[in-house]
Amino acid sequence: MKQREVTFPCGDIVLEGAWHLPDGAGKFPVVVVCHPHPLYGGDMWNNVVMAICDALPRKSIAAFRFNFRGVGRSGGAHGGGIAERGDVKAALSFVSSSQRVDAQKLGLAGYSFGASVAVPVAVEDERVKLLALVSPALSDSGWKEAQKYTMPKLLLSGSEDSVISQAQFERYAKSLHEPRQYAVLPGIDHFWLGFETDLGKKVADFFSAGFCKATP
Repeated sequence: MKQREVTFPCGDIVLEGAWHLPDGAGKFPVVVVCHPHPLYGGDMWNNVVMAICDALPRKSIAAFRFNFRGVGRSGGAHGGGIAERGDVKAALSFVSSSQRVDAQKLGLAGYSFGASVAVPVAVEDERVKLLALVSPALSDSGWKEAQKYTMPKLLLSGSEDSVISQAQFERYAKSLHEPRQYAVLPGIDHFWLGFETDLGKKVADFFSAGFCKATP
């Protein structure tokens, strides 16, 4: 696996990101990964983000993580989750332009706040063929928006999550259209400390199976 730090344009600002590329040549499926809330320390070096990005290349899938506006070396200022949607779209456009990527096999993953930003982008952007949400910190309106996404989706949460209860998570997850997969992992809270390897594998397995089923 190869990591490479880059910058890419988003309107009149520049964002920083990093590739996690599988070994070998060829055009790889790719997943853009969105980090948790920047006002609470979230960034592209988050443990959950890194776990997902480390696991995907082992399935011959490229991963791309990036910092939302106002985080790290990314320009701009925090946009309350609204302006950040433009950041995700810019990341999707950037990875789609890579010669190493199969632009027909794009996925999107979001953790916590990142999930709340990823959902409306996935609904609006037909390039997003698969969606994974980890500990999704969605409002009621965010869950209603998620019901509009009809492509395959994976939702994961922990039984000890303090942001969304197990009962709430299961109720919302069941309301989403098929195809969908969801699971509550016992003994895990919102931060997944110590469980990153298992989480990364579950997310990578979902994308690997989904891209294999995708039309070439």
